[in-house]
Formats: sequence, C-alpha cells, structure tokens
Amino acid sequence: MESVELEKFKTTKDRRDPILQMRKLRSREHQRHPQSHTTRVKASDGEGGGDTEVMQQETAPVPALSKKTKQPKECFLVQPKETKEGGTKTKKRRKKKITDILAKSEPKPGTPEDLQQLMKDYYSSRRSVIELEELNLPDSCFLKVNDLTHSLSSYLKEVCPKWVKLRKNHNEKKSVLMLIICSSAIRALELIRSMTAFKGDSKVMKLFAKHIKVQEQIKLLEKRVVHLGVGTPGRIKELVKQGGLNLNPLKFLVFDWNWRDQKLRRMMDIPEIRKEVFELLEMGVLSLCKSESLKLGLF
Repeated sequence: MESVELEKFKTTKDRRDPILQMRKLRSREHQRHPQSHTTRVKASDGEGGGDTEVMQQETAPVPALSKKTKQPKECFLVQPKETKEGGTKTKKRRKKKITDILAKSEPKPGTPEDLQQLMKDYYSSRRSVIELEELNLPDSCFLKVNDLTHSLSSYLKEVCPKWVKLRKNHNEKKSVLMLIICSSAIRALELIRSMTAFKGDSKVMKLFAKHIKVQEQIKLLEKRVVHLGVGTPGRIKELVKQGGLNLNPLKFLVFDWNWRDQKLRRMMDIPEIRKEVFELLEMGVLSLCKSESLKLGLF
C-alpha cells in the first residue's frame, strides 16, 4: 500500500514540477528531430534564487535576399549568305524600249516602200494573199521623198509647183485640195505656222479634236471654201464618216512621216495613230491613189 501511494505521489509531483515537464518535452522533441540543437538558458528567481532552464531552439540564419539579376537578352546570329567561290553577280537585263533603239539609230527619210510594208504587216492577219496584192500602190502615186533637208514650205513648193493655179480654180465647199496628217494637235499648229511661205492667200483649217467639236468643223466646211486642212487622222476620219468632208476633190495627201516626238517616235510608230491612218486609207483614199487622181507625200 505504501509503495502504491508513493508512486501516485511521484506522478502528481512530476505533473506539478515544471522543470520535469520541460525535460520530458525536450526528450520527445529530440526523438522526433534528432538534428535540432537546443541551448539552455539559466534564469534566476528574484526571491528564491532558484535556477530554471529554458529551452531555446536555435534557428538557422536566413541568407540575405540577393538582388534580382538581369536576365541576358536573347541574341540571334545572322549567318551570311553562302556565295559560290569565284562567282560574279549577274545583273538583270533591262528590257529595251523603242526609244532606246531609235536613239541609237540614225534618222532615215521615209520611203514609199516603208508605207507599203506597214500596210502588209497591218493587213496580213485580216486579208488573203490576193487581197494583199490589191493593196499595192503604183509608184506614180507617190510624190518626191523628203531628204530631211527641207522645211515644210520648201518641200510643198517643190512637190506642188502649180499650187497657186489649183487654189484659184477650187470652189467646192466641204472639201480641201491638200490634207496634211500629223500625230497631235500641237504638231498640227506647228506645221500651220511653218507653211506661211507656201500657203499665201490659201484658206487653212485645223482638223483636230482639241477644243473643237465635230459639228462646229462641219458647219465651217459648209460655209466657206477651204484649200488646206491640217489635222489628226482620227478627226479627219470622223469628218469623212459624218459627211462633213468629201475626199473626191483631194489632190495631195501628205504625211508628217519623219518628225519625232519627245520619245523619239514617228507618227506611224504609235499604234493608235497607225490604226487610224489605215482606216482612213480604206475610206476611199486607196481607190483615189490607184486612179492617179491623188498623190501621196512623206514629209
């Protein structure tokens, strides 16, 4: 009985004693975490002077936070293009233009053969061989060729020595004695100014589309007698089509053949002008040439 009561006394004493409880807790933590280190701190009571042990767990020093380092930017190396050893750069060929060809070529006066060849090339895909032969014009219907030394007045005086007599005998309206065909209205004005020495008292009419309506030109042709007409093939063709201009009294048809514009093109080098010229020739000009009542000139 005495032993049992002694054990109960010890257990109750242990529960009341804080130092024993701390030792038990330390042993349990040591079993759970054997690597943890503890330190003892002695504390003295003011009154009893007894020593007390306090468990203090050492904590590992926390490393100082390092400053954020800049991440290196991605760099891409561009590899040079592989070139063949000993290879040379090939230059692209520039497409030749008609102006480049004409700039290098020497100007040559137009000939009747040039006109005949252009007619064959234009009608070759549209007509048969027999019809192409019918387009051939006799040499007698062509005037003397300009050798590039004449002005317009001197050339017309040479090919039309009896112009004054023809002009006096012409009294028909809606017709002209001479037509001069060029590529543009500006060129037509230049030709009119350059023929002052030849025309004399002749009545000259502008036959182009710039600032002049077709109906106005038809009214002018109906009112007065005109000897000379200077203009573009498109407007002359339109006047013939609408009945404002009669080609039967026509005696001379002169093409401004050798003159070149800023792009070094002659009038027959321009596709639109060339087409209108051949359409005009089909409107009675070819038949007049074959009957030798009309003469063709290449200035």
